[in-house]
Amino acid sequence: MGKRTQWASSVGFLLATAGAAIGLGNLWKFPYLMGENGGFMFLIAYLVFILILGLPVMIAEMAIGRKTQKSPVAAYRKLGGKKAAVIGVMGVLTAGLILSYYSVIGGWILKYIVSYATTFAAPANFNQYTAQVGEPILWHMVFMLVTIVICYIGTRGIEKVSKVMMPALFILLVVLIVRSVTLDNAGKGLAFIFVPGAGGSFSFQSVTAALGQVFYSLSLAMGITLTYGSYLKKDENIPANCAKVAGLDTMAAVMAGVAIFPAVFSFGLEPTEGPALIFETLPKVFSQIFGGSVFALLFFILMFFAAVTSSIALLECVVSFTMDNFHWERKKATVILGIVIALIGIPSSLSFGVMKDIKIVGYNFYQFVGMITDNLLLPLGGLLMCIFIGWVWGPSVLVEEIEQEGVVFKLKKAWIWCIRLVTPVLIAVVSIGGLISVYNVVTGS
Repeated sequence: MGKRTQWASSVGFLLATAGAAIGLGNLWKFPYLMGENGGFMFLIAYLVFILILGLPVMIAEMAIGRKTQKSPVAAYRKLGGKKAAVIGVMGVLTAGLILSYYSVIGGWILKYIVSYATTFAAPANFNQYTAQVGEPILWHMVFMLVTIVICYIGTRGIEKVSKVMMPALFILLVVLIVRSVTLDNAGKGLAFIFVPGAGGSFSFQSVTAALGQVFYSLSLAMGITLTYGSYLKKDENIPANCAKVAGLDTMAAVMAGVAIFPAVFSFGLEPTEGPALIFETLPKVFSQIFGGSVFALLFFILMFFAAVTSSIALLECVVSFTMDNFHWERKKATVILGIVIALIGIPSSLSFGVMKDIKIVGYNFYQFVGMITDNLLLPLGGLLMCIFIGWVWGPSVLVEEIEQEGVVFKLKKAWIWCIRLVTPVLIAVVSIGGLISVYNVVTGS
């Protein structure tokens, strides 16, 4: 196989890893979850779980990647044999499945970009558009093609794209925030985010939603952080880099909320619209403000940047697996796997139209794949990783890896405590909450 590829620069690595984390989970899912789960209180819970769940798992995954210089399956096999390799298999499988439906949403975003660029308006009816057969699949394939081309080039391509898209993403967010907070009654939207009690009810379900969002937003247990860590140089400070990535990820999520909610409240719309907030509610807002079509175009370009930097990380995880385990060349692996994942995504696209009434244990195909990844594979993979590192393999070996080249891991005792006890308990809560949701769907209760 030869020497493993490495990131060309610290900045390139940081932006690529941040790009992997900052995706639709921040700009699409976080705002509507916040809207449904109490605003400010949800934000506080999310920040706490970033510290005691997100960072410990991210540090562990990145350290495993750098120590083994392998992709997820080969990494865990190297550390703990065939049984441990199952953890890596779950991560790779999760990444591939998520990308299959993630790219469907990416296709919707491309459609909106083209629509605003050519007609200065959103598609006439979002539900009617997604119910079509041909065009949503076409845009899904175009989005996958973009992802394939970037991964085809390798880490050099990922770095170059991330260096452009990540700064552009934050610049676009700032532009949209300035426009949003200058609207009439924007203060209500800011209060919804930052004033205790202004965001409605906060329940145990809100807590589990915040826990699950940390998992999804930081791309934990998907093999992405481990894969990117395997390209990392030995003199990089892993805890510091993870803190920076988590900080940028959280900043993007909060900024997305600040860009969205003042505009929603300004026009008297509901902040609890769910996924429709992005594709239905916001276009209504843009249509009513001066220069709205321009701001709408900027918004969906922002969404595209976030989606692509995450999709290339998901594909890279699967590509790296085949390169390490089957010794495929990068170009062959990228093209074949990209095509396979694109084809798997077609039923997800059709789940909003001709296949919407076809149910698998109460879910349509799109929902079923999301349930498998979000409620089963992600939390179970994370739980097994913590048990393996904390109680089977031993965290002291990873501490040695982290503290190479003079790096001092000041919070290593707290990290070990989290990996062994706190984080597994929190992941178990996510798992139980997810299983309860699945049970309710299956039984119709």
